[in-house]
Amino acid sequence: MQISSFVGIILGLVAVVFGMYLKGAPIIALKNPAAFTIIIVGTLASLFMAFPMSEMKKMPKLFKILFLGQKLAKKEDIITMFMEWASITRREGLLALESKVEEIQDDFLRNGMRMIIDGNDQEFVRDVLLEDIHATEDRHKVGALMFSQAGMYAPTLGVLGAVIGLIAALADMSAMEKLAHAIGAAFIATLLGIFTGYVLWHPMANKLKRLSKQEIELRMMMLEGLLSIQSGVSTIAINQKLSVYLSPSERAKLNAKEGGASEQKDAS
Repeated sequence: MQISSFVGIILGLVAVVFGMYLKGAPIIALKNPAAFTIIIVGTLASLFMAFPMSEMKKMPKLFKILFLGQKLAKKEDIITMFMEWASITRREGLLALESKVEEIQDDFLRNGMRMIIDGNDQEFVRDVLLEDIHATEDRHKVGALMFSQAGMYAPTLGVLGAVIGLIAALADMSAMEKLAHAIGAAFIATLLGIFTGYVLWHPMANKLKRLSKQEIELRMMMLEGLLSIQSGVSTIAINQKLSVYLSPSERAKLNAKEGGASEQKDAS
C-alpha cells in the first residue's frame, strides 16, 4: 500500500482547511457543488477529449496503483534467486532450470527464462526483452501523461469557474451583502482548480513516473541476470553484476545475509 499517497491527500486537505481557518475565511464556503462540478467534471471532459477511450479505461487501474501500490519483488531477493540459478546452471546445465519456470510469478522473467532454456541466441533474447521493457515504459508514460495533463487543465478550469461565478454575482447587484458573498463563492472554483492541479494531479503523475522507474529498473536487472546465466557466469560474478542496482545500504545488507548463509552452510 502506498501510505504516502494517503498522507499527502490528508496533509493537503489540512493545509487548505486550516489555512482558511487561520485567515478567517468561512470553511462552509467549500460547500459549493457548482465549483466541484466545474472542476471535476470539466477536468474529466478535457481528459476524454485529449485521450482515446482505450487509454481512459486504464484510469481506475492507475488510481489503484497510486494508492495500493504494485507487487514487485525485492531486488535483494532477485539477486539471491539468480545466484541460486547460476549455481544450478554451472553444475547441471541450463535445462536443469526447466523445473523452476512454472514457479516464477513474474511474466517477464518467466518468458525470459523460457527463451534461454529453449537455446535462443543471446542477442535475440536481449532484443526481445528490451522491446518488452520499452513497450512497458511507453505504456507507463501515457498513464503519467494523463495525470500531468489533468494538472494543467484543472487550474485553468478554476479560472473559468470563477468567471462563471462572477457573472452570476454581478447579475444581481441589488444587495451588497449578497454580492460580496457571491463573489467570495466564485473564487472557490479557482481554489479547487489550483488544489486539485498542484496537490493531486501533478504529484500523482510524478509518483507514477517514480513507480514506473522502479519497475523498469527491476526488469533491466532481470534481463542482466538472465543473460548472465545464459553466459554461464559464476554466482560471485552475478552477485557483483546485479549489486550495482542496489543502494550502498542494501548492498551491505545483502552481503551480510550471504555471509551469514555461507557460515551456516560451512558449520553444517
